[in-house]
Amino acid sequence: MTAVDDAVAGFDLSDPDLLQNPYHALAALREAAPVIWYEPSNQWLVTRWADVHSALRDRRLGRIFEHRYTFEEFGRPDPDPRWAAFREHERWNLLSLEPPDHTRIRSLISRAFTPRSIADMRPFMERTAADLIETVRDREFDLLGDYAQPYSVAVICELLGVPRSETLQLLDWSHAIVKMYELTTTDAQREAASVAAAEFMEFIRAHIVSTRANPVDGLMSRLVSVEEEGKKLTDDEIVCTVIVLLNAGHEATVNTIGNGTNAMLDQRDQWQRLVDGEVDTATAVEELLRYDGALQLFERWVLEDGFEIAGQPIPVGSEIAMLFGSANRDPRKFAGPDALDVGRGDPTHIGFGGGIHFCIGAPLARLELDVSLAALVRAFPDLERTAPARFHDAFVIRGLTELRVHG
Repeated sequence: MTAVDDAVAGFDLSDPDLLQNPYHALAALREAAPVIWYEPSNQWLVTRWADVHSALRDRRLGRIFEHRYTFEEFGRPDPDPRWAAFREHERWNLLSLEPPDHTRIRSLISRAFTPRSIADMRPFMERTAADLIETVRDREFDLLGDYAQPYSVAVICELLGVPRSETLQLLDWSHAIVKMYELTTTDAQREAASVAAAEFMEFIRAHIVSTRANPVDGLMSRLVSVEEEGKKLTDDEIVCTVIVLLNAGHEATVNTIGNGTNAMLDQRDQWQRLVDGEVDTATAVEELLRYDGALQLFERWVLEDGFEIAGQPIPVGSEIAMLFGSANRDPRKFAGPDALDVGRGDPTHIGFGGGIHFCIGAPLARLELDVSLAALVRAFPDLERTAPARFHDAFVIRGLTELRVHG
């Protein structure tokens, strides 16, 4: 067997051990070749930072193909009507659009989702983090369920003007929907995701009606009223925007807090650097996003002839899978990439994607992570893990089932 064959054989997404720590298998893929055909998912895996960085910006690739080709032309089956609600909730999702729709919608959202509106959230984030810390002080707690999740959803609810009483329902919908993005999704998970999407859309549509009737300052009101050159967002576009902000923002924030804190408790000296003030939390956030990121894979379709990666021609109709976790550990880009260095401060990681699909919520996520991590460090300088941590049996979205700790 060749090195590529060995690496592919070792990249078994049904292996529970790999899902707990995929980085050895990712390193084997990355060092075997920059791009590898992966039969189990019918995709080309892109393994190295430079090629992932380039592919994210290459306009010959698209997140969707239906704007240019039929399913038959791409040799793909027609969408399963059982999951129609899930497809509907993605129809105007920025992460699933290409120009000109993407350009128009992103421009309008950017006018509502401004740097100033994000910065104005800091006092609320600080109060929320402080309040949550008081509920867990002097006892063992789950860093995810008792702190990161309620913190993240509270921020989104405040941003959108959604009642905090809806937190558990929003979490349930989000957790069901994101299962659809895995490479090993079951029909039962697809059904749950589609049901959740339908219920979530109905909830947001009702909230839009309420906002129009009783406008208050907040992102939802700005999305409803924003206008540029006579163009406005439709209700369907607002629905999809709100759902992706909650799902992507929540999952990224919660899992980065969990994965990052877990990594620092493994490498205690890195936590101590924050406690001692040697490194500020905003700097540390960049390393946590790089070292054990929440999003491990992002897909694109080849839309034009003549496309290649690292000299490997890839035909129209092929799907590529950019391995973010591999790219962010590429020694060609990052010195000592398998070492956690909270002072590294390198923002060129691919935690937020790139190109036109660079995460529109990245500034909000960075602020949320900075505030929440700073509050933890101040409150619990002697934070300790009280039980072994275990990751979910999933690859694309990487996160812990819980993180039991004591301050």
